[in-house]
Amino acid sequence: MKKILVILLLIVVSLIFQTNHTQGENKKMNSKYNSLTPEEEKVLIHKGTEAPFSGKYVNHKEKGTYICKRCDAPLYRSEDKFSSGCGWPSFDDEIPGAVKRVPDADGVRTEILCNNCGAHLGHVFTGEGFTPKNTRHCVNSISMKFVQEGSNSLSEAYFAGGCFWGVEHLLQKQEGVKSVESGYTGGQVENPTYRQVCSGDTGHYEAVKVEFNSDKVSFDKLAKLFFEIHDFTQKNGQGPDIGSQYRSAIFYVDDEQKETAEKIIKQLEEKGYEVATALLPFEKFYEAEQYHQDYYQKKGTTPYCHARRKIFD
Repeated sequence: MKKILVILLLIVVSLIFQTNHTQGENKKMNSKYNSLTPEEEKVLIHKGTEAPFSGKYVNHKEKGTYICKRCDAPLYRSEDKFSSGCGWPSFDDEIPGAVKRVPDADGVRTEILCNNCGAHLGHVFTGEGFTPKNTRHCVNSISMKFVQEGSNSLSEAYFAGGCFWGVEHLLQKQEGVKSVESGYTGGQVENPTYRQVCSGDTGHYEAVKVEFNSDKVSFDKLAKLFFEIHDFTQKNGQGPDIGSQYRSAIFYVDDEQKETAEKIIKQLEEKGYEVATALLPFEKFYEAEQYHQDYYQKKGTTPYCHARRKIFD
């Protein structure tokens, strides 16, 4: 009896060791790649599919390269993108060696994966006659990021000023801004969900990531615009939205941005404003769920608690 118990104990210990080892290896492997939101994991890791016509790149027409959301490997060129009307970005060719084809689990379709990291991209179809190449890579927008052609002068800025819908909407209108993404930053929870952030327990702010062409618009101009589109004197919210996630902040990426923001805040204080905007070092940004992106553009309405008023000359 004792011998049997010892054997069982050894088996249990072995299984625990194998499980921990596997988890450790997975964690080590995943650390090589970009962090993913739960929504992104559903598609890239667990082979889900985003809703048709919901992705940001369905009607995207800029010149550049589409890269893997998980590992940044180049996947598709903009010149190979075409409109198929299917509800997902379509390409009739991939960058050589970038995409791996495998039989789908349904036994009918062919799945396409990033050849570098194995992330799920979508499916490939042939014989449809859309283009002379007779091939359609049907790809989830959420599986990709886009790098604009000639984007060497692109810079990033991170602002939090209440509900990210309004901040995103108004900053998108500035000439020189390439893109604005809604998301979360400043907290201690990795890959937070909207519900978690709304609880106020994550420490995160609702924020936006602004990619801008520094040859066309300066950080100084963007930061001044940011102050003009929200109430930077409100301490624990923005308009009717009350809570720590709605606080005002600038997350600087370098000393130059920090110094610029400090000068602007000083100008505002000299004008008699009590500035509640925090100035914090940027650490990590988590993209919000897809339904938050381009919110007012999709709805065709205007922000309920953000509006521009001129402060600076």
